[in-house]
Amino acid sequence: MKFYRKQPIEAEQFDGSSDLFMKYDMIDIGTMCEERHSPEIYMSGINKKVSVGDWIITDNFNHHTLMTDEEFKQQYAELPLINEDVANWIELGKSKGIDLDTALMLLMAGRTDSPEVTGVSKWIWSTHMADIAIAGAIGYQVEEDNGSF
Repeated sequence: MKFYRKQPIEAEQFDGSSDLFMKYDMIDIGTMCEERHSPEIYMSGINKKVSVGDWIITDNFNHHTLMTDEEFKQQYAELPLINEDVANWIELGKSKGIDLDTALMLLMAGRTDSPEVTGVSKWIWSTHMADIAIAGAIGYQVEEDNGSF
């Protein structure tokens, strides 16, 4: 599942699951005709058909709007794909209240010799500076079981 969060919006891509169907109070028009799981799905309060792959945008007032995947990609940047060790490093820094620029300075200074941090450092400095900046500020996707560095 892709999840994008940037103030003042949050966006979640509809995957057709029952969980998201219930979360966003969707209506299956087919059930009115005793045909369950029809392709006619609408969001309550929005007079627009919902399709798998559409994005549900929630503003900071908890109002929902709907956007196609193409519209979403045009308006918002694709989240960078990062290694699990890098994701763990970002989350560790956040949990300790260390901002990204300070964390990068510590990496540059070589404050640790652990293999994970050395791998993180190599990944960042090998043409991934923009990715780490986006990941730290907006969000990221974690690579599927790619192992560590």
